[in-house]
Amino acid sequence: MKIFKRVLLLLAIAITLIVFYNYPKLNILAGYSAKNTASSVFVANRSLAFTDKTDNNFSPVNLADDKVNTKEKYATSSVFGLLTRKAIYREGQGVALALRGEEFPKNNLIPQRLKPKNTIPYPYGNAPQKDTVFANVDYNKLNESVSSVFGARRTRAVVVVYKDKIIAEKYAEGFTKDSRILGWSMTKSILSTVFGVLQYQGKIDVRAKAPIDSWQNDERKNITIHNLLQMNSGLAWDENYDEISDVTKMLFLEKDMTKTQENKPLVGQPNKSWYYSSGTTNLLSGILRNQFSSLQEYLDFWYTNLVDRIGMNSMLIETDLAGSYVGSSYAWATPRDWAKFGLLYLHNGNWNGDQVFAKDWANYVAEPTPSSNLRYGAQFWLNANGYLKDVPKNMYYADGYQGQRVYILPDQDLVVVRMGLSWMNENAFLKGIIESLNHN
Repeated sequence: MKIFKRVLLLLAIAITLIVFYNYPKLNILAGYSAKNTASSVFVANRSLAFTDKTDNNFSPVNLADDKVNTKEKYATSSVFGLLTRKAIYREGQGVALALRGEEFPKNNLIPQRLKPKNTIPYPYGNAPQKDTVFANVDYNKLNESVSSVFGARRTRAVVVVYKDKIIAEKYAEGFTKDSRILGWSMTKSILSTVFGVLQYQGKIDVRAKAPIDSWQNDERKNITIHNLLQMNSGLAWDENYDEISDVTKMLFLEKDMTKTQENKPLVGQPNKSWYYSSGTTNLLSGILRNQFSSLQEYLDFWYTNLVDRIGMNSMLIETDLAGSYVGSSYAWATPRDWAKFGLLYLHNGNWNGDQVFAKDWANYVAEPTPSSNLRYGAQFWLNANGYLKDVPKNMYYADGYQGQRVYILPDQDLVVVRMGLSWMNENAFLKGIIESLNHN
């Protein structure tokens, strides 16, 4: 009997130690699941069952038990009953994670939105496009290339726009042209574009020193907004999603995500130390917020001066608990609206006669960042080093987790959007689409 009690005691101690050392991981795991569940249900209008089956079905996230309160619009996720996180939907600002032991702040501000242009054909409005058949397009080859990334590749949507016309469009089961899909880090490219709009309006200079008060008395004072846009500041950061890291703590444990990168020391040299950092993007979101006299003006500007201005009316960009846009990660939109974003760049900032940003801003975001091996620009990814060997080197793109993409191909007058849950052979996919345009 004594031996049995000792075994139980040792087992209890072992379980306690396991929980103690893994508690921070459980906190982030439950946080991810709660946030993803709430956004999927209340932003994308999917069911809990569909979300658990498709979006939260990978290890270790599938260990969480997710529940939804549709009346009060929140989701909870519990891991083995040891820890529960709650994510709450807010009208106009999307979902944010509640923090343990803190009251959930509510600013109750709703961004001003512009009305959709439902009488103008796509892409400049949302009415059906005027169908055009291009003699040079091999539609069979095009559709084969599009279909090749569905099925096992877990693609949810592909939209191909050529000369401002949708020439191919395909959706996985459960998705349509009206489905909002999370762009993940493609949101970074949206944020960069807001800087482009402000720059064109003469309200900011991206070559100026970053206006961060806490940096003015140390070596970080020489970092420019340009350095931050190119993720070439030299600031310390750990972008590791498999561990408890700077990025996972920022996304799932912080109230104000704009401060995480600000507090990091300089470990490299500005303009000589490229490192991918979601914290840098959210720091930039904070810089943007400080350009406005009120939170309401900041919330409004992204929509009235960019998003709704080019008819991306489905887009919703989520904010953190402090009310700042999570520019690193959380923009939702339909694939067609993501394609409009690519078209804005294809046309060098001109949207049906309305110049949204300067003509040379598209060249700026596609300018290779020093020390990035020609792979990164200003919150856009590049093909300048021929990474995709069968794709033009001047192709550049918005890039998000699990293969969210908006490819911009100036030589082909082409925008390609792909949304999904896993990566794919990008070179073969784009090569097939490009080759389909050369049919004689």
